[in-house]
Amino acid sequence: MAAIGSDHERTLAGSPVRPAPGLPHAVESARVAARTAARASVDRTWPALTFETMGTMVSLRLADSDAHTVGESARVEAAELAKAMFRRWDERFSLYRDDSELSRIARGDIRLTDSSASVRDAYALALTWRDRSNGVFTPHRADGVIDLSGVVKALAIAEAGAALTSRGLLNWSINAGGDVLVSGEPEGRFGAWEFGDGAMSTGHGVAVPAVVTEHPEWVVAIVNPADRGDVLASVPLRHPLRAVATSGSAERGEHIWTALNGELSPFRQVSVFAADIVTADVLATAIVAGGEATLNEMTARFAIDVLAVLRDGQLLATPGLRRAE
Repeated sequence: MAAIGSDHERTLAGSPVRPAPGLPHAVESARVAARTAARASVDRTWPALTFETMGTMVSLRLADSDAHTVGESARVEAAELAKAMFRRWDERFSLYRDDSELSRIARGDIRLTDSSASVRDAYALALTWRDRSNGVFTPHRADGVIDLSGVVKALAIAEAGAALTSRGLLNWSINAGGDVLVSGEPEGRFGAWEFGDGAMSTGHGVAVPAVVTEHPEWVVAIVNPADRGDVLASVPLRHPLRAVATSGSAERGEHIWTALNGELSPFRQVSVFAADIVTADVLATAIVAGGEATLNEMTARFAIDVLAVLRDGQLLATPGLRRAE
């Protein structure tokens, strides 16, 4: 990890970091590029298809080539397919729905062992990530209630993406409240950027990355948690890192349980870039919950890039993001 704008030497992931006088050229250039894209005004032949689910907004965009190939009706059908998948996950896992399986388990109406295979599989996945994160990521609330929100939205995104691909749609982006998964290339030039959640709270309750394409790659713009009108950096989602998730306290306050002996997380916001959306989502939450020790360990153990915002506004970025253009 590299400290950006640090006033002292830091050591992250076992590598000494020299102090920098300000944002590195690569990130500064990315900020300028993102702001330019935000100001641009270019008509979009194929606008994003959006729908509300899981307390946030999902934005689905198909590349120009795929959109022209399948036509408008097939685009709408693809969006309805994705919408149905998100709805199914929400109906089964939301603790805000009295009739969901997790709510019934929480009330003691049914046992976890009597729940559906999808609930048990999601719980097993969350337990696996608890072990992989040394207990920092957990599927249990402080009161013991099983809460799988840390994996469910990512699983819904992954399933929706797989369904699109199985139907021959190979170039798309899915933005669910700022958690983004892409496939292929946009093959178009959209000169504007969009928030994934509009004015709604996101699944993580943080400033939301935006999807912007002003060259032939899907690009995410990481929003400044202190100013949602500002962009910290725009980062191309290049193979193999095709997913990004953001976690933090910018919108909903301190809603993530930490493993820091009751202390607040040192991070205001953490964005993780990974090959799959589940890894990105879980590790973003884990790093916020575990602090710098978890940041060091996760960046050493997993093939990820991270952009973290400390509470004083200082930025920490892995080398891959410092090279972003």
